[in-house]
Amino acid sequence: MLTLITWNIQCARTPDDGADLDRVADRVLAFGARFDILLLQEVGCGLPARDGRPVGNQFAGLARRLDHLHAASAFALDTRNPDGSPRRLGCMTFARGHIVHVRRHALPWPPDPGVPAMPRAALETVIATADGMLRVLNIHLEYFSARQRMAQVEHLRALQAEAHAHAGVSGAPAAAPDGPGGVPFAPLPHPAAAVLAGDFNMAPGSDGHARLLAPGPDGGPLWRDAWELAHPGEPHAPTVGLHDTSAELPCTFDYACVSPALAPRVHRLRVDTAAAGSDHQPLLLELA
Repeated sequence: MLTLITWNIQCARTPDDGADLDRVADRVLAFGARFDILLLQEVGCGLPARDGRPVGNQFAGLARRLDHLHAASAFALDTRNPDGSPRRLGCMTFARGHIVHVRRHALPWPPDPGVPAMPRAALETVIATADGMLRVLNIHLEYFSARQRMAQVEHLRALQAEAHAHAGVSGAPAAAPDGPGGVPFAPLPHPAAAVLAGDFNMAPGSDGHARLLAPGPDGGPLWRDAWELAHPGEPHAPTVGLHDTSAELPCTFDYACVSPALAPRVHRLRVDTAAAGSDHQPLLLELA
């Protein structure tokens, strides 16, 4: 069984609007003690917590607390504070197996006048697991701008169609050119098995959700919603607003999707309803 957890931690937000990385590490271990892959969104550096106190460098702090795992990160926001210190916000992926390949994608950010927005990124990793290579995309899509969010969905669809085409190439990959200069051209793995998970900032059945799951160039689906596979006919469980009274009514913004090749392996998907602090709840996906 392979276990994957995804959680928007909101800069390790606590119930009293502080920030506590120890709570994050303890919670994910309590939810899935032997998880294989962990995807975190809204990891911060040089940002204030909700109570105004600095959160520090959470990328380094989480790497220290989970130093038994392999880690990769991507900054969607990478700028400077007035004093010159870095101000960053992004995603982190942790894995028990080796992370053999990393790609960091800047997602589309078309202008949408009058609408608050920020840059968004997708962190793509290829991870060695007991069942072979697994491609994992850790994402946090736009919240306010529907236009930008849909553009990001289209980009993710294009990335998946490209990856699907790579995975379908038969025969041995082209060899790298001879000599040291050829090393960057060494063939990379292109597994058909893939997971797309994180904070999608859209409701089930919305235009963005429907478009993400729409057929690809070959007529088949690019992605399958793991909730629909694990709980056919059941409404999505809410993942936002369970404990945060300032949030709107409980809703679903967090998802795990799988490639068609991985769909038969979806065993279970559940929400950790006990986690408090962030207004998002962790999701745990199990693959047989």
